[in-house]
Amino acid sequence: MDRDALKKQIAQDLLKIKAVFFSPDEPFTWASGIKSPVYCDNRLTLSDPAVRTDVEEGLVCLIREYYPQAEALMGTSTAGIAHAAISAHLMGLPMGYVRSGSKDHGRKNQIEGRLEKGQKVVVVEDLISTGGSVLEVVNVLREVGAEVLGIVSIFTYGMQKGIDRLTAANVTNYSLTDFDCIAKVAAETGYIREEDIVRLIAFRNDPSDESWIKGGNKE
Repeated sequence: MDRDALKKQIAQDLLKIKAVFFSPDEPFTWASGIKSPVYCDNRLTLSDPAVRTDVEEGLVCLIREYYPQAEALMGTSTAGIAHAAISAHLMGLPMGYVRSGSKDHGRKNQIEGRLEKGQKVVVVEDLISTGGSVLEVVNVLREVGAEVLGIVSIFTYGMQKGIDRLTAANVTNYSLTDFDCIAKVAAETGYIREEDIVRLIAFRNDPSDESWIKGGNKE
C-alpha cells in the first residue's frame, strides 16, 4: 500500500465533498472554546458512495497492514460505528461499538456487540484531535479484558497533546490522512492560499496561541 498516495486520495475526497472546511480568516469555535481554522465533518463520507468506498477500503488496508491479528473491530460512538461496521463486513470480522456511557435501561451495556475476554480488537474512529475520546473507548475495552491492538481513523490533526496521550496509553493510531496533507492539497487545489499553510500549522502546533488568526503576528 502506497501510504502517501492514499493520504492524498483521501484528502482530495474530503475536500471534494466539503467534509473539511478551511477558514483561517474567520475561524470556527470548537465546543472546548478553541478557535480553529478547520472544521471537519467526516460523517459526510457516508453520503457519497465513491468516497465511502475509498474510506472503507483504506481502513481495511490499514488494519490488514498494521493489525493483521485483528479478531474484531470496535467503533467509537457515534462517528466510528458505521465505518467499523462496513470495514468489518469487508473483512468478514465481528464488530461492535462502545457507548460514551452505560445505558440507563435494559442490560445497561456500554459495549454493544459480543466481545470475548482476550479478543484482539482494533478501534475505528473518524477523527483524532487531542485523543481524549478515543482513549476512553480504549480504556473501556481494556477494562473488560480485550486486547486492544490499536486504532485506525480517517483523519488526525497530529496535535502534540494527542500524540503524547496515545504514547502514554501505549496505543498506536494509523490515519488515512492528516492535517498537513490536507492543508497541502487544499493549497494545491485553490481551497486556501499557499501562505495560509504556515498559519494552519501554527494552529496545529499550539492551539492555545491564537496569533495565527492575525497572520502569525503576536500583539
